[in-house]
Amino acid sequence: MEASASGRARRGWLRSRAAGSPLSRAAVVLVFSALVLRATPSVGYLARLPRGIHLTQDSMKIVGSPNFPVKVYVMLHQKSPHVLCVTQRLRNSELIDPSFQWHGPKGKIISENSTAQVTSTGSLVFQNFEESMSGVYTCFLEYKPTVEEVVKNLQLKYIVYAYREPQYYYQFTARYHAAPCNSVYNVSFEKKLLQILSKLVLDLSCQVFLLKSECHRVKMQRAGLQNELFFTFSVSSLDTEKGPNPCADHSCESSKRLSKAKNLIERFFNQQVEVLGRRAEPLPEIYYIEGTLQMVWINRCFPGYGMNILKHPKCPECCVICSPGSYNSHDGIHCLQCNSSLVFGAKACL
Repeated sequence: MEASASGRARRGWLRSRAAGSPLSRAAVVLVFSALVLRATPSVGYLARLPRGIHLTQDSMKIVGSPNFPVKVYVMLHQKSPHVLCVTQRLRNSELIDPSFQWHGPKGKIISENSTAQVTSTGSLVFQNFEESMSGVYTCFLEYKPTVEEVVKNLQLKYIVYAYREPQYYYQFTARYHAAPCNSVYNVSFEKKLLQILSKLVLDLSCQVFLLKSECHRVKMQRAGLQNELFFTFSVSSLDTEKGPNPCADHSCESSKRLSKAKNLIERFFNQQVEVLGRRAEPLPEIYYIEGTLQMVWINRCFPGYGMNILKHPKCPECCVICSPGSYNSHDGIHCLQCNSSLVFGAKACL
């Protein structure tokens, strides 16, 4: 009974393929393209890393200025550089009986603090920087240039900003010859296409989202009208620990996984063209229109963060926490002005 049922199912599938509903013929092209693509060896990827700075090296040291506050950028959840309580001139000088005292947004900082520590030489170091630590930090230095001279006082200000890497993604658009715009076949085909695209990038811990799907009647040059589906979808990376194959390897960086996903998707659409070109049968009613795949690279920042090359020229492609007087309520690129905002990292203008 099981064998006969299996045989009936197979014969039914073959009959439907031969008879050919618009959806079944189009789905065959999609599935075959995906299968051929998975059998093809992987190719190299183009790494597009943001050119933001990474101030997390222990050897990095930042000195102050007596004339203006110095900006310091610390990646979220990372260790900061050493913020020195001296100027460049004093760093190369001998100081007699120096005394250092640091004050931050929450008051005086003591050396026993677990998150913000003051070293024996007066340097301020953050161990696991949180966005709530962003703010103005002031160092008070007392010292003697020589034993005979009187004590001198110096006050140095630093503005410490949390920053994050941009959450960039690819946005694709593609066009398909379609069934009549009111046909249910178009809707079913859309679901099948998204299902295949999602499976293609799943092992890379990436995800596909449909942004827009529209059916239009298009007047062709020197020809009649035809129905076309306009697809717009995004491909973004998940946190590696949330993906199906978690790892901490260098190859799991978001930009590298996204680049591999982009290559897979481009090859998938090219494969559809090749599969159609090898068919002896007439074209299915729904098929990819060669050359219509377009891709753009889009940056976005988390709420409360934004890019500003004028304000942060030393971290031009970083998503820096919004300063007081600004906010970012969504995953856009820039912090917007808001005079009522009095905190760092505002996500609303109240």
